[in-house]
Amino acid sequence: MPVDARELAKFCDLITRRKAIGDYPDARNGLQYQGSRKIKRIGATVDAGTEVFEQARKQGVDFLIVHHGIHWRPSLPARSILAKRKTALKRLNLSLYSSHLPLDAHPFIGNNAIIAKRLGLEIDRWFLDFEGTPIACLCKGIPRNKLSARLRKEYPDSFKAIEFGSAKPRRIAILSGSGRSALPELAKLGCDTLVTGELREEHFNEAHEQGWNLYPCGHYATETWGVKALAEAAARRFEIDWTFVGTNNPL
Repeated sequence: MPVDARELAKFCDLITRRKAIGDYPDARNGLQYQGSRKIKRIGATVDAGTEVFEQARKQGVDFLIVHHGIHWRPSLPARSILAKRKTALKRLNLSLYSSHLPLDAHPFIGNNAIIAKRLGLEIDRWFLDFEGTPIACLCKGIPRNKLSARLRKEYPDSFKAIEFGSAKPRRIAILSGSGRSALPELAKLGCDTLVTGELREEHFNEAHEQGWNLYPCGHYATETWGVKALAEAAARRFEIDWTFVGTNNPL
């Protein structure tokens, strides 16, 4: 049976603890646009955009969960792009729900927790506070060759390795998406190994100088997990279908 869009959004708010977790101003987590009130199928994707809205609707999706919503770091010209996105949502009668840091920091359905689980790593603690919420996780180490092999299997199209750290790291940090904010924390944590999505060009030399192992496996690729897990949880709760709307973003 169809579920009301606002009831579905309230469930997503509850499970992600939306109101309790601070975020960047442009994140605007929650129900960003209400289209259809009666939801029959949930979709999940990483980034909001006119093309992915079209793809979602073709797959029968009427409630789309994203990690980066329509207001996220507005593209230029900002007003024009935002207008196009809102026009597309209205035309397609598509409801849009966004969850950013709540889906990075969540201990069970968050990007970082799921990455750790998929890599067979045991989380020791969380770090990198943002407005009181730690958003990255620190795991017990495994040999570098094992970690590299598991990452290559998990991210065959986006895996990269910069290996100037220890062959047997004692700790492994995980921060999905952009990982540069975690780098200054590594020494404090007794950690020289970071699994992340993307880094800047200059971090190659810094890794050499600092003795780091860095694994940037793609911003998009490392942030598919949370939206999938939230969509699956919501679909199970309300007994409706869900699907992942992939875009093959290589970045």
